[in-house]
Amino acid sequence: MYNNTAIELLQELNISGDTLYPSLKALSDANSKYLRDLKLNVKTSLASEALGEKDTLLVAYAIAVNAKNRALQEAFYAKALAAGSTNDEVGEAAAIASLLSANNVLYRFRHFSDNKKYAELPARIRMNIMMSPILGKELFELISLAVSSVNGCEVCVNSHEHSVRELGASEEKIFDAIRVAAIVTSLDRIIG
Repeated sequence: MYNNTAIELLQELNISGDTLYPSLKALSDANSKYLRDLKLNVKTSLASEALGEKDTLLVAYAIAVNAKNRALQEAFYAKALAAGSTNDEVGEAAAIASLLSANNVLYRFRHFSDNKKYAELPARIRMNIMMSPILGKELFELISLAVSSVNGCEVCVNSHEHSVRELGASEEKIFDAIRVAAIVTSLDRIIG
């Protein structure tokens, strides 16, 4: 069904090649050079030294949840557990994706709207998990930043980037998390 490069990409993610993914099939049938690039991008982004394997996979899982991509969620869930994540940690990564999706819509609306009254109204979105996250504040903020970047919320990106740097994350670590988010987002367009 798929060419060798597509099969290798799926194997890298531990995704069965038995499911037809139309975009992946189109690239495979065309023997597209992009598949080789994507396979290499996945491999290098998941090998982030700045993040470490476990945190990289938790970021990837949160982005897969944000994308609502079942195949990628299952793949990164299994990989995160194999890398030492607990069910509670993986669950919190999913919760972050959900919470930040709500926040991103609200704050993006406030930012886009010319009516400044909306900035004065209370958000009324419960965010108790932010108080003492299982993942720790730095990783919580890093995943929040990655999800906000994918969702295009400028205010949220700036807020979380500032917070995560204040918590001690280097620019390299932050950029690696965003690179993971970018690559998982590109995978979502091909496998899903």
